[in-house]
Amino acid sequence: MRRIAVWNTAFLGDAVLTLPLISTLKAAYPDAAIDFWVRKGFEGLFASQPELAGVYGYDKNGAQGGPGGTFALGRHMAAQGYSLFVSAHTSVRSGLMARWSSAKTRIGYDRPFLNRYFYTHTVPRCFDSMEEIERLLQLVKPLGISELHTWPRLVLPQDARQKAEGYFASHVKGPVVGLHPGSVWGTKRWPAASYAQVASHAVAAGAQVMIFAGPGEEAMAQDVISRIDTGGRRHAVLDLSGSLSLPELAAFLGRLDCYVTNDSGPMHLAWVQHTPVTAIFGPTVRRLGFFPRGSRSTVLEADVSCRPCGLHGPQECPQGHHRCMAEVTPGMVWADVERKLFRT
Repeated sequence: MRRIAVWNTAFLGDAVLTLPLISTLKAAYPDAAIDFWVRKGFEGLFASQPELAGVYGYDKNGAQGGPGGTFALGRHMAAQGYSLFVSAHTSVRSGLMARWSSAKTRIGYDRPFLNRYFYTHTVPRCFDSMEEIERLLQLVKPLGISELHTWPRLVLPQDARQKAEGYFASHVKGPVVGLHPGSVWGTKRWPAASYAQVASHAVAAGAQVMIFAGPGEEAMAQDVISRIDTGGRRHAVLDLSGSLSLPELAAFLGRLDCYVTNDSGPMHLAWVQHTPVTAIFGPTVRRLGFFPRGSRSTVLEADVSCRPCGLHGPQECPQGHHRCMAEVTPGMVWADVERKLFRT
């Protein structure tokens, strides 16, 4: 193999979970140049991955999303001289990119049916029997690769790591828990009042709290901050909402003593770095295969019969009660966080 394209233009967590597939390919073909195609905006996160020759963003919701832009990108892909194209994304548009790449070997999933035309080899998605990393690794089966890597190794840019190191040295004086109350999906958001109660417990126990929020989530973060009982220890709450780039966010998450989060993309940035994670799952469930791995990760869920209500979770609860989140109590979450912060 001279040059390989790995294509996954889905959400942040999906791209992170593709890293074991990439490292597996690099181990099998050490002399090959591997390019990673991701959703536009994620390029900087993967820019320092040693396995990659290049990282490219696909503006699927912008200039490259229409017929003209898609066709132009297809022509560009054909000019790259890929010998292998591996698609971790199931959309028809991803299949077109594979086909237009003119790679001799093109591997994707066997659904939808048109994929049989786009790819030279297809594999089953195995959605009901495997976790996402193992599903992705099915894509190397047609290549006869037996050495599989199963833990995502995330290598961050030096400037992001240095920013996190400097900030922690200046502002962090003891155990620190990170809270990330936002999510693109409305039903995945644990209530702000519940996050604030966990933060108040942490401050009362002598820990510090970092509040994170991505673009457009700043108001959610401020809602949580306004509800925290600091007991006069205002320095114990560190507001980082909307102030970090994606690589910087990852670097900060990698230094936390515990990270409390909804089922979200940043959750995957934490556990892959072995940060202890307390994840709150509502409309989604572990068996979908996108949960945080490792002995330091905990998924807290309520036993509600209507779960799951979708792969991602809708914006509003279809049943109108949102019990899946309401029944995960601050006490349940704090008990897990306290154990991780103080190793009790």
